[in-house]
Amino acid sequence: MLEAETANELIKPHMPVVCSENAQLAVVDHVEGLSSIKLTKDANGNHHYIPLEWVTSVDDKVHIDRPCRQAMQDWSTTPPKQ
Repeated sequence: MLEAETANELIKPHMPVVCSENAQLAVVDHVEGLSSIKLTKDANGNHHYIPLEWVTSVDDKVHIDRPCRQAMQDWSTTPPKQ
C-alpha cells in the first residue's frame, strides 16, 4: 500500500484510474485522509472512494489491482473513518 505522504506526492486531481483490465474506471478528485482516494462524481452525481491499498502503481494514471466490475462492487459511497 502507498503511504499517505507518497500518495499525496504521486496522485493528483484529474488523473485517470484504470483497473487491472487496463480500462478507465474513474478520475481522481483527491487523496482523502490517510487511506483512500476520492473519485470525481459519476454520471449520477455520486462520489466514490477506493482504498490506497488497491493501488499497484502510479505513472500518468493510477493503476489498481482489480477488474472494474469488482472495483465498482467494492468501492464506498461514504468517506472512510480516519
